[in-house]
Amino acid sequence: MAVNSNTDTFLFPLILRVLGFVIARLNERIEELKDIARKWRRVWESKRIYEANAESGRPKFFVTAAFMYPNGPAHIGHARTYLIPDILARYKRARGFNVLFPMGFHYTGTPILVEAERISSGEVEYIKKVSESTGVDEEVLRRLTDPLRLARFFHEASKEAMKDYGLSIDWRREFTSIDEEFKSFIRWQFEVLRSKGFITKGTHPVGWCPRHQMPVGMHDTKDDVEPEIDEFTVIKFRGSDGLIYPTATLRPETTLGVTNLWVNPEAEYCVSLVNGELWVLGREAAERLKYQKSVTIKERIKGSALVGRYVENPLTGKLVKIIPATFVSPKYGTGVVMSVPAHAPYDYVALADFTGSWNHELWGEFRPIPLITIKEYGDVPAASIVKSLNIKSQRDSKLLDEATRVIYRTELEKGVMRHDVVDLIKDSKRDAKLFIAAKVAGTSVRDARDRIRNYLVMRGEADTIFEVVNAPVFCRCGSEIVVKLLSNQWFIDYGNPEWKELAKEALLRMRVVPSEAKNQFLATIDWLRAKACARTRGLGTELPWEKGWVIESLSDSTIYMAYYTVANVIRTYGIPSSKLTKEFWDYVMLGIGDPSELSAKLSIPVDALKRAREEFSYWYPLDSRHSGKDLIPNHLTFFIFNHVAVFPRDKWPKQIVANGWVLVSGMKMSKSKGNIRTLRGLIDLYSPDAVRLALSVEAEVEQDLNFSEDRALSAVEKLGDVEKTIETLSTIELGSGVDLPEKWLLSRLATNTLRVYEDLDNVRIRSAGVRVFYVMHQDLKKYLALVKRPSKVVRRYIDVWLKLLSLFTPFTAEEIWHRLGNKSLITSEPLPEVEELNEFIDYEVELALDYVDKVVSDVRSIMRVIKGKEAVIYVAPEHMYEHLVDVLKVIKAGGRLPEVIDYMVKKDLGLSKGEVVKYAKRLFEVATSLNSDVVDKLLRAGRVNELNVLLRFKSYIELQTGIKIVNVYRSDEEAPDYGKRKGQALPWRPSIFIFREST
Repeated sequence: MAVNSNTDTFLFPLILRVLGFVIARLNERIEELKDIARKWRRVWESKRIYEANAESGRPKFFVTAAFMYPNGPAHIGHARTYLIPDILARYKRARGFNVLFPMGFHYTGTPILVEAERISSGEVEYIKKVSESTGVDEEVLRRLTDPLRLARFFHEASKEAMKDYGLSIDWRREFTSIDEEFKSFIRWQFEVLRSKGFITKGTHPVGWCPRHQMPVGMHDTKDDVEPEIDEFTVIKFRGSDGLIYPTATLRPETTLGVTNLWVNPEAEYCVSLVNGELWVLGREAAERLKYQKSVTIKERIKGSALVGRYVENPLTGKLVKIIPATFVSPKYGTGVVMSVPAHAPYDYVALADFTGSWNHELWGEFRPIPLITIKEYGDVPAASIVKSLNIKSQRDSKLLDEATRVIYRTELEKGVMRHDVVDLIKDSKRDAKLFIAAKVAGTSVRDARDRIRNYLVMRGEADTIFEVVNAPVFCRCGSEIVVKLLSNQWFIDYGNPEWKELAKEALLRMRVVPSEAKNQFLATIDWLRAKACARTRGLGTELPWEKGWVIESLSDSTIYMAYYTVANVIRTYGIPSSKLTKEFWDYVMLGIGDPSELSAKLSIPVDALKRAREEFSYWYPLDSRHSGKDLIPNHLTFFIFNHVAVFPRDKWPKQIVANGWVLVSGMKMSKSKGNIRTLRGLIDLYSPDAVRLALSVEAEVEQDLNFSEDRALSAVEKLGDVEKTIETLSTIELGSGVDLPEKWLLSRLATNTLRVYEDLDNVRIRSAGVRVFYVMHQDLKKYLALVKRPSKVVRRYIDVWLKLLSLFTPFTAEEIWHRLGNKSLITSEPLPEVEELNEFIDYEVELALDYVDKVVSDVRSIMRVIKGKEAVIYVAPEHMYEHLVDVLKVIKAGGRLPEVIDYMVKKDLGLSKGEVVKYAKRLFEVATSLNSDVVDKLLRAGRVNELNVLLRFKSYIELQTGIKIVNVYRSDEEAPDYGKRKGQALPWRPSIFIFREST
């Protein structure tokens, strides 16, 4: 295509100028929004509007979010997690609740220590990376070599960012987890747990940092990954060389179906003396097992030298061959893997590659051995699912992971051991044969798993080891985490059966958002076992009964929400930590003791004691707890355990909200990826309200949210659009009439507001935000298109709309509120009561305008095919609405087309049965095409006078479609029948004829 160089030369600079103008205007708008935010932050702080105290008789709402760990500044993940409770807090305040939303800072543990050490050591690349991810100058970082100074720096920076972000926090209750007053509370908590037998000393598996020689948890690892530890059964396959070839498995019941063992021919193995036996182990696996067993390496051997050897299955007595597989890791488990191709998709695919055939009937000695019956799959479940998922290679790792997960779960939940598994055992293994026949054949997989493991362990043919199942997990120092059997260590015994039952009771009583996460909580409660609760290194609270042990970070952060209720009281009365004894906390938290006697003993004013008790009693239980979904397997479940251990049932938490992650341009945030977006950086770039809006409407709470610059800039533009609409209306002289459009606007205001209430009551933040910013804005624009002169009703609409807007973007809403001449603070304004709103709902009016929109949409659709400038519309007779509503009632009661036909046949319509059937089918088609909102309104209102509505809004339809409506007719009255369309009209489905343009 030829290019006109003169035109191109002219247009390009023009485009650049326009683009430059748009960018400049956008930047100008962002600066305006930031100025507005700074202005109202100062006002709100001066009036202390977010401070909350106990008020007897007033309904309360106590909400908390996970306090942040200040080894860096608050980032976009915090921005999302904290925004959700903030919106709920603002909503509850506006609904008349006394709301407490506090915040603290979690200093406990090693991350701050490790970061300060690395900065102190002068690691150039590390300091550079931290500077880039945090936005802090390298020279400033180099001065933050003391852990406390580092924590304070990021603490204060994050706190300022939270204030600028508009979080409605009562900062009087702020504390850190190393404040002496808080430490006294944690010591009390641990004394309570110990007195109830939930703190034990013994030997348990823990995640372990080999470098620092200490247990680690989620907060001690890179990217905050919790080391997930599981117990493996080690099956001892014995060779004729006198060596044991141990294989680690989570499915000991499948030992019956082993066809071969896998080793990595390229890896180094070793013969090791393990608890008096000679085991063949991967070299790295041997080193890791030293943290669990007595392991002495005797001889090193190449994996390829093991290939071709035969070993005996300890359960069946049969010999199986060792064959090569490069997918076997010499590091995890034992480095030797047993192959069960009938029930392990990975083994099935690997053997298909090894044999060169997907027909397992041709595999000879490696042919799959069916063990388990499940209805969903055939004799060889692994083959069935591999085929159904179209898995072609071992490289299809994601599909193989999914296949493995499905098969393992299905077999565990529904599988039954085949009766013929007893035939797999050689006659020489008489005891095993009798055991399998009596205790395994025909039993559930769940029972068979435990019985076979116990049988083999008791006979010395199996052992147990522990492994990090989500490996590799790395300590913040860079060392890979191993599992250590730690002795002489203090543990919280989450494996206690009675405690588990209490935790489940609390979980089932509370609401969890999203609801499906309850199953994950239940699973976590089931698999949790004793957890190391103290370290010899890091910041935190010392164990009250043994010096040198510091309570670790996931153990001192379980009931700290209770401390918020009294932190300000302790501070107000200046009570020193030395007086915050066990008796003090017993009284304040549990109501044990007499305040007058306690006052005399501790020299604390009796008023202080009573007020502390009143504050706790008023605010507890916690109404809503907010954190990320990644904390379900640890903190959030520990939160439940510790609450039921310490507090009576009436103080157990009511709700947990676990939100999804924030992705940045589709990627999960991490320092290693260099894509950390700090809260300060975001609000400086886009303004607080734009960030709040972008995060509110992008994804529902349980979903992962993908943040991008486009979303934030779109939010800036949306705020400008809202402001422009309202300010334009404020300059217009409004009328006083209340006609159908005004009734519709008031009804929509009431309907939308009630829907927002419902959404926020159910923590559907995105749904509420979309309705407030887009649906309600669109309704207002539609009203303005319906009338020539807006009514004063608009002002009432804007007042309520602004109050709803303030829940999400408080700074902008406050500014517009005051520009309209209001003197009060919108953040303290109440929302309308439900009863008041219900008075304005008019379903018939709303239905009428819904019908108008339906006609506009239909006309536009036809105009895409037929070009014309004029149209006529035929509407159904009024009596047909009665029939349509009857059909809707039949469908709502569970009826389908046959029931609808039966119903219509029984009515005396004066038609033949064939005509009735045809008529019923047409009405059924219309009824099932309607959206639920229209169906609800039709069932409430009964009908729409389509003719009157179309005539009333004829000019609006013409404006929206660009076509002239010549006339509107009822199809049962005398009227010209253009294009034979007259008889086709049905309720909610008018017949439209467009006069074609002459060509």
